Amino acid sequence: MNGLHVGVAGWSIPRAIVDSFPSEGSALQRYAAVFDCAEINSSFYKPHKPETYARWAASVGENFRFAVKLPKAITHEARLAGCEALMDGFAGEVSALGPKLGCVLVQLPPSLALDLPVARAALSALRTRFDCLLACEARHGTWFGNDATALLREFGVTRVIADPAVGEPGPYVATSPMAYVRLHGSPRIYWSSYEPERLAQVREWLSAQPSGWCIFDNTASGAAMANALDLRAALR
Repeated sequence: MNGLHVGVAGWSIPRAIVDSFPSEGSALQRYAAVFDCAEINSSFYKPHKPETYARWAASVGENFRFAVKLPKAITHEARLAGCEALMDGFAGEVSALGPKLGCVLVQLPPSLALDLPVARAALSALRTRFDCLLACEARHGTWFGNDATALLREFGVTRVIADPAVGEPGPYVATSPMAYVRLHGSPRIYWSSYEPERLAQVREWLSAQPSGWCIFDNTASGAAMANALDLRAALR
């Protein structure tokens, strides 16, 4: 698929499409037999033991990759400031994924405006700890200006394309060669399934990218996995 990863936020398999997956194994093992990536969102809410990450890593194939969401203690509570100890703790946990850690996802609150010194220190601290893809889903308009673009490029951080977009005032401006798309469901966020016409637009855009990720986060109704299967098939 031209260096593209298509997957879901989580790996719970809806009953309606269970026949698309093997019948044996854990939910993650069955999911990983079909997809080559998954996004872990639960890390945003609570820490996981290294043993948990190690178990997940052992459940998937050599080429499978996880994206792990940075904890809200860093992004929403500390608001990126003075959080190096928290980053150390997170890095120590997810290191158990080994080479299967493909991305660290940084989702910022809509109220968090760009503070250049704070943001530079935080991104520098992240880049020091992680040599994988870093992806930033900012949701305040100040994170889409020239200063933010230059900062993200300085540290090789991918600007996330989100649907629906929050805070983005104009056309998407890439900050790294790697794309990261998060499809949350539209018009009803987290619930709506994407129509074939919209998936065709996503497929066309992704097909023109050298590499990247596309994660479906419209999981509340179980639509995400069916959408991901359809997009994956179209890209192949």
